[in-house]
Formats: sequence, C-alpha cells, structure tokens
Amino acid sequence: MPVDVRVPSVGESVVEATILRWHKQEGDQVAAGDALAELETDKVTVDVNAETAGVLQTIVKGEGATVTIGETIAVINEAAVAAVPQSVPVTPTARTDSSAPAETPRAPAGSDGDHLRVTPLARKLAEQLGVDPSQVEASGPGGRVTRTDVAAHAGTATVARTSPSSTLSGLMPGPPKIEAYSQVGEREEIVPLSRRRRTIAQRLVEAKSVTAMLTTFNEVDMSAVMELRKRRRDAFKDQHGVSLGFMSFFTRAAIGALKAYPRLNSEIRGDNLIVKKHYDVGIAVDSEEGLVVPVVRDADRLSFAQIEQTIADLAQRARSGKLSIVDLQGGTFTITNGGVFGSLFSTPLLNMPQAAILGMHRIQERPVVIDGQIVVRPMMYLALTYDHRIVDGREAVQFLTRVREFVQDPELLLIEA
Repeated sequence: MPVDVRVPSVGESVVEATILRWHKQEGDQVAAGDALAELETDKVTVDVNAETAGVLQTIVKGEGATVTIGETIAVINEAAVAAVPQSVPVTPTARTDSSAPAETPRAPAGSDGDHLRVTPLARKLAEQLGVDPSQVEASGPGGRVTRTDVAAHAGTATVARTSPSSTLSGLMPGPPKIEAYSQVGEREEIVPLSRRRRTIAQRLVEAKSVTAMLTTFNEVDMSAVMELRKRRRDAFKDQHGVSLGFMSFFTRAAIGALKAYPRLNSEIRGDNLIVKKHYDVGIAVDSEEGLVVPVVRDADRLSFAQIEQTIADLAQRARSGKLSIVDLQGGTFTITNGGVFGSLFSTPLLNMPQAAILGMHRIQERPVVIDGQIVVRPMMYLALTYDHRIVDGREAVQFLTRVREFVQDPELLLIEA
C-alpha cells in the first residue's frame, strides 16, 4: 500500500523548506522512524522520518527542491520488499596483451548506464554556467554529479560571475543574471547561498528598511565583575558544573533595566504596541550556517547558574545543528557579544520584531579618570540599538546607563533579584 511522505510542520512561522539531501534512495528498504531526507528551513535543519516500514518507492522532490509544509516529497510502499541488487555481466575489454586481465568497462562520470545521475542543484548550476554535466567528474553517492563537482569543473574552464545588477534571491524579484568569463579556478569559488543565509540577508535588509534604527553607546568598568568571577569561579563550577561567565551578569543586568524601561521589551503589532511582561532573552550564537538566536525562557526567574547552564546547552545545540524551532521563537530582547571575536566597537542590528538589542564587546585595559586620578581599568564598550518608533532617545540612554550601573556594582543585581 503506497504511503505518502509529507513535509512535517516545523513551526508556525515556517511555510517552506529546501531539501538538502536524501539519506535514502529509491528502492531502499526503510524502517519506521528512519531518517529519509534532510530539510533546511530559514531557522533550523530537520530530518523527515519514515512513519511506516517498507520500500522507498518514489522520490517526488529531489535535492535542492523547495517544498511547502504538508507537500508530498516521496512515496513508501508498505507491502514491498527491497529487491536484492543483481550483478550485471560485463563483457571483457579486448587488449593487445592477451595475458593481461580483462577490465570492466567504465561508464561516464556521474552516469548509471545510459542515465546521467545529476543532483537538481548541480543541474541548475550547470545550466547557469553552460557546463555539460556528462563531462563532469562525479564524487557524490552512487556516482552522482553534485554542485561541488560542477563548480570544481567550472573552475578549470569557465567560472560564473554575478553581474552588478543582480540581487540576492528573496530580496528583490527576479533571478541573478549570470555572465560567463574566463578565470583561473584557484582564484574564485562558487558557493550557492543556503536558505538560512538568504533568509538572514533578507531579514537584515528588512530590519533596516522597516524600522527606525538608532544606536547609543556607553562604556562599563568590568573590574567588579572580573574580581567577583575570580573569587567565585572555581567554587561555582564545582557546585554547578558550568563556568561563571559574563553573559549571566549582562542577562540579569538587561532584565533589571527592562523592568525599569519596559518599552524596550515590546514590539509593534499592527497599530498597537505590545509591551511584554515576561523576559525571554535571545542570546546570539555563531554557528556554521550563520548567526542564530536561541531564547532563554523566563530568564528573570533563573539563577546565575541556571542562566549559564541554559546558554551553554543552547550554544552547544546550535553548533551541532540540534536546535528546534521552539528554541528560536518568541524572544523579547536580544544580547549579542561580538567581543568573543575581538570586536571592540560595533552597531548591532535589530532582531525583528523586537524593540532593542544590546551589544557587548571586547574587554580592553584603558586609562580612565576616576576621582581626578588616571588609572588603568578593564573597560568594555556597550551598544544599544533600538527602534526609534517605539523608544525615545532619553529612554535608550537611561536604559544603557542602568545596565552599566548593574554591571559595575553586581550587588545591585542581587538586590534586584
């Protein structure tokens, strides 16, 4: 009995996905629960699993295809039994040396008999570059020609260049125009943008065009926090199994400031301003596919240890591709730390539809004047980007000043809690 394999629902805001790869091929035996294909959405990468055992009878949508939620991408035959591959007799090739062993004839690269096996993305790229897939050396499973193979082949012949008038897919209507020109393969590489990277690009442009973004800056003396961490670091890790980092201090400081200036914990929805009475703090984490912002739920109710444990877990799952859609939804405020990469000063972009984002930076010893004396202190620049449609400049400056006060006097955080 044929059973349709459909794209599962992966979150209320996700309506389509791209098939990255098929783990199973037509004719493969599958068991209930087996991973059949890998889907990439604009937020996470997920597997489509078999709901029943049988044979994968038909793959309806190939690798690289864009699919919608609920769409059929394959068919499993419950009653079928996987056929055992039969060996194909091969006629030996004649040789001038009769004593030499016979060789098996070799099919063209990427072919299966007379059928050329090319992935959809590879075929599309080959068309854009004017490359004949039959001339491309295949490296994919089962002798398939992949887009990497096409790009590598093009590097030794003709390399594609996007014309200046082209745009990122999804930002403006119309596909990029591709112009071919001669180029040395080692000098350029064709890397198709992933769905997540295209979505990141689209949303960043949208944030700049839809909101009235403005950034205010301040600096904070990290002496008190660093001294506290130094004294409590070993005992904290022994007790809680996680390091006492800076992020828990800034998370708690941001929550204290949000309680004092609640419009920074809000969003515009239609003609209304929705002020959040809960504090779900997004923590920007770098992953191989780009920046993701998993959310620490009800962070105001968590201890320092619980915040650190939650952030460590989310970061680990982000880098291993294990985040779920739920992990990324519903944040009310975001913190990003460019300092871990050495950034000294930057202006973060809003994580829509949130009203504000706090940017941390590298700690640097600098001379500062305190009580008329020049002293050297570990200083950090802070940046607060906010939506000026919601937040006035006065509120933004006062919010950032409040964060600074909490960090420079950590005992205030205990009082606030």
